[in-house]
Amino acid sequence: MARPKLKPGEKGNYNKSRKQLELEKIKRSERAALKKKKKAQNDSNKANVQLQRSKKAKKLLTEGGITTNEFVDTLPTSIKDVIVEGEHELIFSPNKGPQTDFLAAPEKEVLYGGAAGGGKSYALLVDPLRYADNPNHRALLLRRTLGELAELIDQSKKVYPKAFVNAIFKESKNLWIFPSGATILLSYVDKDSDATRFQGQSFTWIGIDELGHYPTPYVWDYLRSRLRTTDPSIETYMRASANPGGVGGWWIKKMFIDPSQPNTPFAAQDMESGNALVFPPSHAKAGQPLFSRKFIPARLTDNPYLMSSGEYEAMLLSLPEVERRRLLDGDWDVAEGAAFAEFNRGLHICEPFDIPRGWPRFRAADYGYSSPSCVLWAAVDYDGNIWVYRELYTSRLTADTLADAIFEAEAKDPSIFSAVLDKSCWNRIAGAPSVAQTMIQRGLRWLPSNSDRISGKLEVHKRLQVNEETGEPKLKIFESCHNLIRTLPSIPLSRTNSEDVDTKAEDHAYDALRYLCMFQQINTTNFSTWSNRIKDTAPEPRDLVFGY
Repeated sequence: MARPKLKPGEKGNYNKSRKQLELEKIKRSERAALKKKKKAQNDSNKANVQLQRSKKAKKLLTEGGITTNEFVDTLPTSIKDVIVEGEHELIFSPNKGPQTDFLAAPEKEVLYGGAAGGGKSYALLVDPLRYADNPNHRALLLRRTLGELAELIDQSKKVYPKAFVNAIFKESKNLWIFPSGATILLSYVDKDSDATRFQGQSFTWIGIDELGHYPTPYVWDYLRSRLRTTDPSIETYMRASANPGGVGGWWIKKMFIDPSQPNTPFAAQDMESGNALVFPPSHAKAGQPLFSRKFIPARLTDNPYLMSSGEYEAMLLSLPEVERRRLLDGDWDVAEGAAFAEFNRGLHICEPFDIPRGWPRFRAADYGYSSPSCVLWAAVDYDGNIWVYRELYTSRLTADTLADAIFEAEAKDPSIFSAVLDKSCWNRIAGAPSVAQTMIQRGLRWLPSNSDRISGKLEVHKRLQVNEETGEPKLKIFESCHNLIRTLPSIPLSRTNSEDVDTKAEDHAYDALRYLCMFQQINTTNFSTWSNRIKDTAPEPRDLVFGY
């Protein structure tokens, strides 16, 4: 077949047949048509998105509702100016900081807790409105008693009808019904058994105001089973507010405060074992966390409306120390009858860092088998301050197994300068080797501790005390020492001896700390002048057990 004649200025392609050239022309034409179709589709989608935004904005202006700064920023300038600068009433805008963080938190369970007056209850009232335009949204907001619920209902009547003009409140059921069909049920749970009233029901959002009024976590845990939805566009959430202390302060602290630093998400844990809750082996997500939690601390200073006059702050300042630290400072560590009320996370806890090699290191341990064993590692700086940098907190380990665990923890450490172990570990039973002997035979050397309980407690107090000149205490604890941080501030005083702690409390980490403080007492020279002694004296063992 003859090739077609070339047009003026056209170069011939003699490597392709006429058929190939025609096929390429068809493909080019198809690609151009597809590109044109995609552009038209994208333009149509953009137009539809903008139309939906305009409709939502119009609905917002005429019927009320909730929105975000991100949504407003996507609107045309003409509509945006009407919303931002128009005469429409702004019902609620979160305060910058914790209140905004709470409303934006993506975690499944979030506690907004701390000082009084931080805007917690109001944020909890607004949060369930996030899906109020979805007919499948069903929210449940609880208080402990009917009397407390009445205040919440009164507040909702001031907010919800203004945010959603056609929202209806059914007094007989304490139920809000929104124009979309979404509902918010305001109710109360006084006793644990009252929670079963919601058996068989499902909710997409569950919140409890003043969670600390519940003495156990039963209500919170049971209601979690009511949290579900079949609508993939809705994320389910549980939210709570609480002040430190109260009958439920102990379990709230254990569930939300102790596992992680504030404002840091963490995998939900079993309260008894401390292990992460994960999907079972048979599940497609085997080994992955079931869900996450977060604690967002509240401060009175977060609320500019209450801070402006200073009157509410003055009322909180007039409270007794324990209540003042709870309600004004939002301190979860202080407890009634606490042995170490001076403990302060802001002062006594620090971020981990590499211990200088020139700081002598030592360890102390309180041994237990059924009860936990606690081993603490510490270093002493050149000013005689103690820095607790590691802990081992475990149970059901025999003496030799514990020794192996300690060896493993110290594998990459410089040599330990000295170590102290509860002196009762040298007691032999029925002629068998003692706990101390077993570990020493394993190669782990110890000295008997000074177990004077009263003097030891006083040494801990001295270490916790803030130096007036430096503004710092003589004891610092790495934030990775979770069990020492968890138990030290909550140890109560003994009911029979006010100079000692309650020995029935969880005092294992405290005992190990007490041995440390007794071994390196303030104004002694065990470690603070050790380098000078080594320089000024002939080399000789400091201790026959350790040999240096």
